[in-house]
Amino acid sequence: MPSPLGHALSGLAVAWIADLVPGRRAWRSAEPSATFYTRAGGALAVICAGLAASPDLDLFLPSHRTGTHSVTAAFIVTIVAAVVTGQVTRKFTIYNSKFTMPVARVALMCGAAYASHLLLDWLSIDRFPPRGLQILWPFSQEFFVSGLDVFVQTERRRIFSAETMRTNLYAMAWEAAMLAPLVLALWLVRVKALARFATELTRRDHPSYRGAA
Repeated sequence: MPSPLGHALSGLAVAWIADLVPGRRAWRSAEPSATFYTRAGGALAVICAGLAASPDLDLFLPSHRTGTHSVTAAFIVTIVAAVVTGQVTRKFTIYNSKFTMPVARVALMCGAAYASHLLLDWLSIDRFPPRGLQILWPFSQEFFVSGLDVFVQTERRRIFSAETMRTNLYAMAWEAAMLAPLVLALWLVRVKALARFATELTRRDHPSYRGAA
């Protein structure tokens, strides 16, 4: 299964793909002079990267790749994200009504970022039985894996041994080679697509623009 690096990259890719979907996106734009963090999507982009890696927290539980690796968990994350976003938006509107977050859009973004973990695991090599993940938990106990072996196996036993570190470094290099070009392409397209929103917002704030409206 992929490393946290691969999963985080996939979550970031999902966030940036969502920013390209037509709809209310002006609140995701930023001035060219803004920090890289802000232009990259700020806290929401980081949250999506974290959500994409979070299913593997079940490594600390007796069972791995079951409940947290299911569409049920992705659905729950979507609902929770909708509730939290609604609460934050209501409070934020008091101070600035122009940049409120569209609840459905943010919730689906978070849910899709979480679900990207399932996709990467499904596409990966898994040599440890039972192979795959319980995508349909709790409705089915069956484990699913594609057999396409797109991503290489990582090792979590004896994590600080030289052999394990070599295996995991190779896995991370492979994931970076597969996902980094996609993330870079999305960054370039996203910056260009959202630039016009930042320009529009700046013009709207300008006194001469308001006077002409």
